[in-house]
Amino acid sequence: VLLQESGPGLVSPSQTLSLACTVSGADITNRHYYWSWIRQAPGKGLERMGAAIKGGNTNYNPARKSRISISRNTPKNQITLELSFVTAEDTAVYYCVRWVAGGHDYWGQGTQVTVST
Repeated sequence: VLLQESGPGLVSPSQTLSLACTVSGADITNRHYYWSWIRQAPGKGLERMGAAIKGGNTNYNPARKSRISISRNTPKNQITLELSFVTAEDTAVYYCVRWVAGGHDYWGQGTQVTVST
């Protein structure tokens, strides 16, 4: 199973960040898998942003819920993340991660996102 994040490395403040996670070796519609976005800002711990879960549903970190959208692109077997009105505090490495019963088992290599003018 491979997860590959992609997106712009640099985003301007107040814009919308869009990232894609291309999954190979697993079907994103499999009800046993949840697909999470997790990030790590410089000098900080891991922060779960949200996930695409079974039944085509999603759940989000309550602290980010007003700005985040996670969706599936089934033909491309991709999970997408959109984060609106970004600020410098959104600068982080963003990871796409698979969750199964028992925990997160596969991680992408991560993609650096910097919010700056």
